[in-house]
Amino acid sequence: MSNNLHILSHPLVNARLAKLREVSTTSKEFREGIHGLSIMLGYEASRDLEEITFQGQSPISSFRGSVTHSDAPVYHLGIYREKVSLQPLPPSPPIDMVFVLDPLIATGGTACAALGMITEWGIPKNKIKLLCILASEVGLQNVLAQYPGIEIWAAAVDPHLTPEGLISPGLGDTVSNSMHGYTDLTARES
Repeated sequence: MSNNLHILSHPLVNARLAKLREVSTTSKEFREGIHGLSIMLGYEASRDLEEITFQGQSPISSFRGSVTHSDAPVYHLGIYREKVSLQPLPPSPPIDMVFVLDPLIATGGTACAALGMITEWGIPKNKIKLLCILASEVGLQNVLAQYPGIEIWAAAVDPHLTPEGLISPGLGDTVSNSMHGYTDLTARES
């Protein structure tokens, strides 16, 4: 599909995804699974961040080490499927890298809306990484067609969308699952 598309291939990722897809998964287990997968995605997607080397002194001896930019600004871009008014972003972005977190990419519409806002804000495409727990093949194709050059990291890709535009097999209703556990297995969240 693209050299900028990275699908995590790891037994721990697969085990977490399998647990998320189980009907018996509790809301607590679902939230923990999403959290764990998010950390794994973030870890992999940030492996090429610039590091600053410094010298410091410990109570025992001198050491050399490196740290990542921990004082980087973080902005929340709240985008939902419904039309919502958003607060404006700062006018001149002091940004080295943007990580867009979209848990599920079904049709790619929400991801493209977020990417559109970010690129209009002046962030170059090569400074944007899109991270998702689960995507559909169609959704990824749509994102890559509209935003070539965007780097995408996904824990997994499901092959199908339902006629309603939902990922299949998917993860069920993600919002309900994270709050209340599985309530309706016929409704797949996008």
